[in-house]
Amino acid sequence: MAIDFITMLPTSGDRTLIGKLSADPSRVDPWRNISDREPSLANLISIVQAAEKGGFDATLLPTGNVCLDSLVTASALVSHTEKIKFLFAARPGFTAPAIFARQIGTLDYLSGGRALINVVTGKSPAELAADGDFVPHDARYDRTAEFIHVLKRLFTEDHFDHEGDYYKLRDASLFYKSVQKPRPLIYFGGASEAGKRAAVKEADVYMLWAESLDLTRERIEEVKALAALENRVLDYSISFQVILGDTEEEAWRRADEIIRHVDPAVIARKETEVTIKDESIGDRRLQKLMNDSRANDFRIGPNVWAGLTQVMGGNSIALVGTPDQVADRILDYADLGFTKVLLRGLPFLETITAIGRDVIPRVREKEKARQRDSDSQSA
Repeated sequence: MAIDFITMLPTSGDRTLIGKLSADPSRVDPWRNISDREPSLANLISIVQAAEKGGFDATLLPTGNVCLDSLVTASALVSHTEKIKFLFAARPGFTAPAIFARQIGTLDYLSGGRALINVVTGKSPAELAADGDFVPHDARYDRTAEFIHVLKRLFTEDHFDHEGDYYKLRDASLFYKSVQKPRPLIYFGGASEAGKRAAVKEADVYMLWAESLDLTRERIEEVKALAALENRVLDYSISFQVILGDTEEEAWRRADEIIRHVDPAVIARKETEVTIKDESIGDRRLQKLMNDSRANDFRIGPNVWAGLTQVMGGNSIALVGTPDQVADRILDYADLGFTKVLLRGLPFLETITAIGRDVIPRVREKEKARQRDSDSQSA
């Protein structure tokens, strides 16, 4: 099966360097990575059009209290694109499932079937509390599972009742369900036990942040086994940063350049936030992987680097190398069972343009060569 390529829009701003403290005392959060480019409509249009031109199948619009609203942003960009899909992120704690289904159904209808759903349970308790969500960690995932269950019913059933632990609906129905049948795909990720339970029960696509090849193999095999116990088969998505060079040496120089201004105070603060304040099991796994690889210059495999994890949370593992090397590494991970690959990098526009020009075509050619070899062997 051919890989679906996804990217992400920088709705909190784009940047070239990371980990540099702001010298502006008026900033609300001086610790936040400084944006070289604000997420203006013009910048976002340029990026999403470059992604579409470069062969990306979808773009993720993230959610969070430092991001532009994903629904409003998607609505603004739909008319500036023709075929790329919008993976629209939202949190169950802030939107009722019937309202969210109506929003997604509307976006799917107006875009001609280009809406995808990314349900995000949450991240740090402080971020959630700032938005008014104080539900404990495991209970949040139980709520997410029920949220997804109700969403699926709204897209596929008419006039039903639901009464659960978190949601109650009477005679629920959607007028405009979606152009896609039976409904848009639902993406979801969660590294904790509660997150995995929710995923295998309700999600269509389980999303993972990249780790080393061996650790990623362990994670996907675990989730596949859990899904089998539920008599379900999921699709799987994996996420990388990408740092390219005409030679491998040039790519590694670019990797070093991105972090050359990292302030030690930023590294220390991030370590404290992840190990003490952050409930995200995924963030803690990445932090440990990064710390364990420090003596090896954060290299965790051929062309695979954890250096960005010093400052960044979440999707911070990078593929570093020439376009051919990056294409080969993508296929290495795809061989584990990933049919969807999310790629991004700093700065976004230049990196997405380069991936579309230099990496995606190479992956497609390698996929075709593999298929020819398979066909000849089975003939």
